[in-house]
Amino acid sequence: MDRWRNHSLAIISSALLAGCGDNPTEQRWQSYHQQLANDLAVTDIKRTDPGNIGEFPERPDRVIAIPETRDSLLNVYALRECQITSLVAARNNQLGRVAPPSQQWLYERALWQRLSTCLNSEVPDQLSDEDRTRLEQLTVTKTGQLPAVSWNAIFDSSEWVKSFSRASQPFANVDETAIKQQLDAIDYLQQMTDHQFDHNWVQDSSTLENHLKTLQERPLTAEVLRALLLATQRLTEASALLARHSDTTRCLTHWESQPLERLANTARQWLTAINRLIDAQQVDKPKAVQRYQARWLSLTNSQAPWRQFQQALLEHQALRAQFSPCSHN
Repeated sequence: MDRWRNHSLAIISSALLAGCGDNPTEQRWQSYHQQLANDLAVTDIKRTDPGNIGEFPERPDRVIAIPETRDSLLNVYALRECQITSLVAARNNQLGRVAPPSQQWLYERALWQRLSTCLNSEVPDQLSDEDRTRLEQLTVTKTGQLPAVSWNAIFDSSEWVKSFSRASQPFANVDETAIKQQLDAIDYLQQMTDHQFDHNWVQDSSTLENHLKTLQERPLTAEVLRALLLATQRLTEASALLARHSDTTRCLTHWESQPLERLANTARQWLTAINRLIDAQQVDKPKAVQRYQARWLSLTNSQAPWRQFQQALLEHQALRAQFSPCSHN
């Protein structure tokens, strides 16, 4: 049994490696490496697997625990002038209890809006001392919990988690329309975060769900990170070849680097948007998320994919500048 299991794993691994070679990004790097090898009259560059990105934190390590707020129906009914009874009833029915994190976010924000509006109206003057105190305490509780609800709505959503899926290919082609749709989705989450305590900002369920659906269509974060890892690895390998032949009089054919420039532009835009959204959350970020953000998403950490890619690109460009361009360029 073990022999067959190992044989099956070997077949799967081979298939995965073959699949990487079929990726358009990898094919472009292979072509570029062959171009350099031809220019320098050497065999093709030996390439190694750049590896995958790290695993996104597991649910218990990325979600913030929020104590459940419990109260009797009579107490809720006592605050009926705050117009929260139907809202609470919908939340507590069978569908409300299994609602996705995004809908829980909308519910908690709507509840906070009604409570805080009610507290600052004439309603408290009409309540008993006990009910007025209950309204004040409930408003304080929901105000304090809303940022954590916002965080969980994003970090507990399958759409968000899928964006970091390790079962992805390196980013290949820049589809401006698709990228804009993804950035628009992040921007809407940013707006909801920034305006969660803004009474004048109107949330919209269908808009939120459509943007989340857009995020679910492709694991763009993982694609971008894997493309940066691949580019860094291939640039490093190409630079090593150039460094070994820096004393040659041979020339270099023109390098079509536009795809790399498009990758750099897209990666910078996307990582900027992702980091801005994470940093806008008004919570103490879980340690696991902080570590992941610093290791994989950071634009400033020298060990993160973005800075590693930038360094490898600068080094490669400097090495290429030591060679003369071929006359047929």
